[in-house]
Amino acid sequence: MINRLPLPLAKHYVAFGLGMLLVCLVIAFSFACLRSEPTPYVWHLPPGFPEPPVPSDNPMTVEKVELGRHLFYDKQLSGNGLQSCASCHQQDLAFTDGVAMPVGSTGQVVNRNSMSLVNVAYNRHFTWAHNGLANLEQQILIPLFNEQPVEMGLTGAQQRVLAALASDKQYQALFAKAFPEAKSITMDNVVKALASFVRSIVSFQSAFDRYAYYGDDSALSEQALEGLALFMSERLECRHCHSGFNFADTSQHASEKGEPDAFHVTGLYYPLDSSVRSTLQPSSQSPLQSVLAGGEVDRGLYHVSGVETDKDRFKAPSLRNIAVTAPYMHDGSIQSLEEVLDFYSSAGRPAIYEGFGDGRLHPHKSLFIKGFSLTEAEKAALMAFFLSLTDNDVLSEARLSQPRND
Repeated sequence: MINRLPLPLAKHYVAFGLGMLLVCLVIAFSFACLRSEPTPYVWHLPPGFPEPPVPSDNPMTVEKVELGRHLFYDKQLSGNGLQSCASCHQQDLAFTDGVAMPVGSTGQVVNRNSMSLVNVAYNRHFTWAHNGLANLEQQILIPLFNEQPVEMGLTGAQQRVLAALASDKQYQALFAKAFPEAKSITMDNVVKALASFVRSIVSFQSAFDRYAYYGDDSALSEQALEGLALFMSERLECRHCHSGFNFADTSQHASEKGEPDAFHVTGLYYPLDSSVRSTLQPSSQSPLQSVLAGGEVDRGLYHVSGVETDKDRFKAPSLRNIAVTAPYMHDGSIQSLEEVLDFYSSAGRPAIYEGFGDGRLHPHKSLFIKGFSLTEAEKAALMAFFLSLTDNDVLSEARLSQPRND
């Protein structure tokens, strides 16, 4: 004879089984949602404007950009937990830091001015003087792992940092959404998320953009238009190095790979001896302060290429948001835009230290830097044009700001 459970007890077990099945389905559904397909990113660009190039192994998604935003502002990403990417790239300063030379997480001074991150998605070259970095994913490794000088100081601390991220419930969810196929949190995916966020920092809402790309003829004042004409003139030659939609000759987009390598000698200084530091100790306000790197004069692209004629060549940065990114030049030695105009009108800087020649006579100085004269009215017009390149949206947009829950 088959033993049967009493009817009330059988109903109880059936109900319990159904309940457990429902719980399992809910959990499975939750994980499915957590691991759902990432959302393609929509660029914030003028109508018909070309998208930036994006590596095929790191497509832009909403989830990766959001994860990258959290990581960008997180001090856990430095070896000692004291500094984030945002420490040297502050949104209200167009992702620069307002000082001549940044200081790394361990207190070491970084010998070059913090460059703006706005529109670097369009860059063909990264940092002030490097022609071997193909994309943001490669560039980001430098501040994270550089040891001379130390910036974020992640070398030797990777596993501890990854463990801290993996133990954080918010990051567990963010990484699962951004990288649904990944079985664990990896440094490769940290870098990819950071690169995705930095790529999303695009700026096309300035007065100049409204005039040039949105058809608003009233967006620029008559004074700013006069400044634009001066900027584009053969008399000043500015447009040769600060060209195109990004006002930089190292820009490209998804369907156009840009011009050949473009690094320039501006005549900012002309070192005659690479051991100058042994006899000179510049003050914190000295124009020489960040010319010197690791006991030697900073010779720009030469440190990467080893080519003699590359000595003192540096990249021309974008002029977008230039009014909020002082101090200027790769060494942060020029304090204001007015002083920048004075520098170029003089065709370089004269010799100001023992061991340095006259920058205006540098043998490899760009042929476009030949000096010019400006009236006070023309200077004011150029300043009005420079101010028209400020995009107040990118300086304050919530999508680029520090997450509120941090």
